[in-house]
Amino acid sequence: MTIHPEHAAKAGELAELRRRVDVGVVRIDGDLALLTQRSDRAEREIDEVADRVRALEHGKWPLPSLAALTGLAALALAVWQAAGR
Repeated sequence: MTIHPEHAAKAGELAELRRRVDVGVVRIDGDLALLTQRSDRAEREIDEVADRVRALEHGKWPLPSLAALTGLAALALAVWQAAGR
């Protein structure tokens, strides 16, 4: 049984098409793996930054409260000085 040249050409084209699809799928899989790795790394870095911000917020001084206390102390001192004269 002989194979027509037309069928042989179609089989070759189909084999080439399949090879190209396989190469494309492998490339896409690699790109997805890389994106997943970058996403995981970015998520870890975001968590680390959030922890650092929480630590900084926990350690900061309550400046508005200190300003109010300083103002009240100055007012009390002024009243005391005015009453003492």
